[in-house]
Amino acid sequence: MKTIKDVFENYKRMLKDIYDPNEIEAITLLVINEICNLSKAKIKAFPETEIPVEQSEKLNHILEELKTGKPVQYILGKTEFYGLPFYVNPSVLIPRPETEELVEWALESVGSRQSAVGSILDIGTGSGCIAVSLKKNLPGFKVSAIDISEQALQTAASNAVLNNVDIEFIKHDILNIKSEIKIPKSEIIISNPPYVTLHDKTQMHANVTDFEPHTALFVPENDPLIFYKSIADFAVLNLTENGFLFFEINESYGKQTVDLLNDKGFKNIELRKDMSGRNRIVKAVNSGSGE
Repeated sequence: MKTIKDVFENYKRMLKDIYDPNEIEAITLLVINEICNLSKAKIKAFPETEIPVEQSEKLNHILEELKTGKPVQYILGKTEFYGLPFYVNPSVLIPRPETEELVEWALESVGSRQSAVGSILDIGTGSGCIAVSLKKNLPGFKVSAIDISEQALQTAASNAVLNNVDIEFIKHDILNIKSEIKIPKSEIIISNPPYVTLHDKTQMHANVTDFEPHTALFVPENDPLIFYKSIADFAVLNLTENGFLFFEINESYGKQTVDLLNDKGFKNIELRKDMSGRNRIVKAVNSGSGE
């Protein structure tokens, strides 16, 4: 019968050409935790623990999928974001730690959280991780979320149910939003839109480019800020005066994004670095000139 130690050694050997050692260890720990229902502390403390045959077979099956480059989150069908559980599948991006920083900044901008009221709109919601996390922490706010993908909206709706929050999900293409669509003005508009260029794609891991949804990732090389332009135009008209606009951005286009927001009439624009020291998130305030 295989032990926990055996599983770690096997995963390390079979995945060494795809992931670095730290990633392999983290993936293995996550899989054993999920399949064997053992705490991560116990897994690390008792490596000689034997694994039942049925669970061992499941671990082997997952390893075969991992060898194709398929992300472990898609294999398990779930992940964690901002301390909350989320279903994920190939119709939505896997939530990233950088996006947690975007959520935290939005929460910082609101005063006393539990008593605060207002409206939030999440554009390009995907799994719903931003919208759900904000609603969970700002229960007094009405939260709405837009996406072009029906499958993504279904996943996001499932995540709202999973986390017991009420969110309005709306199917729209922000690049072609119709004037007759009436969305109440929001105190906060937040978005992690597509921003990866074809040049960026060459630097990315295959487990992202081969498995995650391209419509949620890529933008034209000749118009990398296409979504930021449309969302900024929308926000000018649909944010309350002094309302906040939050973006996750491509680190290569920090200055251009700030310049864009300046040109659109936003004020108090702030570009913030993420935990890795890269320019990745932006906050701007609506001057109210579009009202």
